[in-house]
Amino acid sequence: MPNIKSAIKRVKTSEARNAQNTMAKSAMRTAVKKVEAAVTVNDAATAKEALVSAASKLDKAAAKGLIHKNAAARQKARLTKKVNSL
Repeated sequence: MPNIKSAIKRVKTSEARNAQNTMAKSAMRTAVKKVEAAVTVNDAATAKEALVSAASKLDKAAAKGLIHKNAAARQKARLTKKVNSL
């Protein structure tokens, strides 16, 4: 554990930031899985709704730097392709 006041604060803030990032990344992955699950069951209506949510979460994650913007674009393109194939 650090002794310097600024280092103590930095540990606290980095832990808080890490928790937020973990939650956002987990929510993003869950949204993507919901789209893929709806596609496997051939439920077009649910898949389209889930795609909107997943695209939003992917964009937010890319904006925050959790994932690269090209990775977000690639995932959105692949999910859209799957949903459109229904």
